[in-house]
Amino acid sequence: MLYLLAEWLGFEGLFNLVRYQTFRAGATLLTALALGLLIGPKFINMLRVRQGKGQPIREDGPQTHLAKVGTPTMGGLMILTSLIASMLLWMDPRNPFVWACIAVTAGFGVIGFLDDFDKVARRSHKGVSGKVRLLLEFMVAGVAAWIIVDQVSTNLYVPFFSGRIVPLGPLYYVFAATVIVGFGNAVNLTDGLDGLATMPVVIAAGAFMLICYLVGRVDYSDYLGIPHVPGAGELAIFCAGIMGAGLAFLWFNAPPAAVFMGDTGSLALGGALGAVAVAAHHEIVLLIIGGVFVMETASVIIQVFWFKRTGRRIFRMAPIHHHFEQLGWKESTVVIRFWIIAIVLAVLGLATLKVR
Repeated sequence: MLYLLAEWLGFEGLFNLVRYQTFRAGATLLTALALGLLIGPKFINMLRVRQGKGQPIREDGPQTHLAKVGTPTMGGLMILTSLIASMLLWMDPRNPFVWACIAVTAGFGVIGFLDDFDKVARRSHKGVSGKVRLLLEFMVAGVAAWIIVDQVSTNLYVPFFSGRIVPLGPLYYVFAATVIVGFGNAVNLTDGLDGLATMPVVIAAGAFMLICYLVGRVDYSDYLGIPHVPGAGELAIFCAGIMGAGLAFLWFNAPPAAVFMGDTGSLALGGALGAVAVAAHHEIVLLIIGGVFVMETASVIIQVFWFKRTGRRIFRMAPIHHHFEQLGWKESTVVIRFWIIAIVLAVLGLATLKVR
């Protein structure tokens, strides 16, 4: 709420800095990072006491994961707390895009929390029914899509081609909700190794921080030939908050992890990225920048489809990060190499801004 205070004071003196989205983005990142590091130890101790044996570990997964028994889950609560608190401090509360993204983040976080709670309470990895989860996710995403589409067009913009659009009309609401839900579950599937999902989310958020700032400015968007979305620049602050909260969580999630983010964090972060991409009209670019998550999801779909048709597996284990573990790669090797891929894909995604 500092923005409203600075505006009330006429942006005088140091408060003039609050006027600029670039300053508030940096301030939000540092605030979320500091808050996450501050509350992390207390959160972890609280989760460890309340959960006892921690997150259930699948017995049919890689045997090396059995050593992680007792590690608490629901660490996503740390991420959501530091992200939302820093956003409330630095954002312009009159911006509907930010509220839509916060709604998705919080809503998906609640759904993930219910799933994590059910797993811990029942000592089972099954959690809430998949159909129930999807129904709740589409309800939340539908509300967010309605808020976002009320501010933007219903066109799908195609990267690499200036001015090339696909008019979806009312179908865009369904498309937008599907992007949000799909990416939420894609990040959720990726969260299987210590730090594997967290850093690619931070990298993707960093890329979209730049994209949102550019599409929010008419001069830069006209120069680059990308869609101009008035007000979307405020989402650069939201993306910075994701980066700060994610980096703070990674401090505790680095191997060997002291806490897992669980569905509470992975669903929320994935949904947040999907909502940002929809608001910025860069949904297709999200598939490039978030290519690691797309690859993980595709590996599961391919594995299930092929096994049902032939009774054989293409990968030794899905998602694909487990396949590489089965090939003998150490967990840290898989994680770092996937981080490298995420960086390369983020650069390729940003290149679409200029290659038109």
